Amino acid sequence: MLLVETFVGPSKIEGVGVFAVQRIKKGTLIWEYRPKLDLSFTKEDVEDMPLSIRSLMTRYAYPHHEIEGIFIIESDNGRFMNHADVPNTDFKPQVAAYALTDIEPGEEITCDYREFDPNFRLLPSENALYLDPRRRVNGHKPAARKRRETVDARAG
Repeated sequence: MLLVETFVGPSKIEGVGVFAVQRIKKGTLIWEYRPKLDLSFTKEDVEDMPLSIRSLMTRYAYPHHEIEGIFIIESDNGRFMNHADVPNTDFKPQVAAYALTDIEPGEEITCDYREFDPNFRLLPSENALYLDPRRRVNGHKPAARKRRETVDARAG
């Protein structure tokens, strides 16, 4: 759950992203895992979902930090946080995130997806926007150029 005020807007990284409303100082705790707001689903839960919801889970869910086979989807703007190889947040504790730099109002808040999803990889950019989520590419159902393929690979 994000602990700082944010808004969702167009991103230069991809699609939409999450942006700071106010200045966030370096070292500020900006996000914390809260089970009542960061929703958990099993692999079976995901497999039983309609295609449209599985696609949503593929794009926004990530593996639980301690429990194998459990996926988390955030209920706030945190799910719109984009990946950056050099992010402005640190999610290494996996249950909390801190600002690595001062983040100015209107600046996109980014994270390194690999810190909490060891199977994360970027899909080639030619897959962005034009793919039918029911079609498989290399054994995976693409939802967008950037996604956490872990849920897709396990849920099927």
